[in-house]
Amino acid sequence: MRHLIFSAALALGLAVGHPDLSITAANAQGVNQATFNNDGSVNAPTDYRSWIYVGTPLTPNALNGGKAPFPEFHNVYIEPSAYAYWQKNGKWAEGTQLAKELVLIRQKGKDEMNKDGSTGEVSGVGYFQGEFAGLELTVKDNKRFAKEPGGWAYFSFGHNKPPYAKTAKAFPAKDCNACHAAAAADDFVFTQFYPVLRAAKPK
Repeated sequence: MRHLIFSAALALGLAVGHPDLSITAANAQGVNQATFNNDGSVNAPTDYRSWIYVGTPLTPNALNGGKAPFPEFHNVYIEPSAYAYWQKNGKWAEGTQLAKELVLIRQKGKDEMNKDGSTGEVSGVGYFQGEFAGLELTVKDNKRFAKEPGGWAYFSFGHNKPPYAKTAKAFPAKDCNACHAAAAADDFVFTQFYPVLRAAKPK
């Protein structure tokens, strides 16, 4: 009987998807929280590819003098409860998590690649996604990061192919937040580059 109960529970878990082990109970705003360790590091989210995908900016080297600061595709995902709060309120709640996975431009043989790094595929000439190359996380937590502008902290789990690091320490504010403060449209978030977010924001 115990085996049957366990099997049924396992089947149900597989049917609905495993919970994200890096998330604890929701806060007062109904937003799921990242988990942190005693040394202040954050645990990497384990289910971010099932979060709400909002877009993929690309600033290739070929359009930036061969030295783009961020030459990869940036696949951006928002934790679902934070996205729901944005849809309802048009603001970023405490506890908001945004994951950004870096993806290299697809490479082919030298004879098949153009000088600007583009390739010709069945849909035409352009830039196409290749291999995963890094994972970053942004968290809004004014209690934990009271000294950071807007309460936002930025983390990197490595700029390399998976497996990524399991934990990360926050970058100093000057390394990330200054650019967000100067140019981001909504509370340090570059919503101007994501039509999904612009469309979801209440009018």
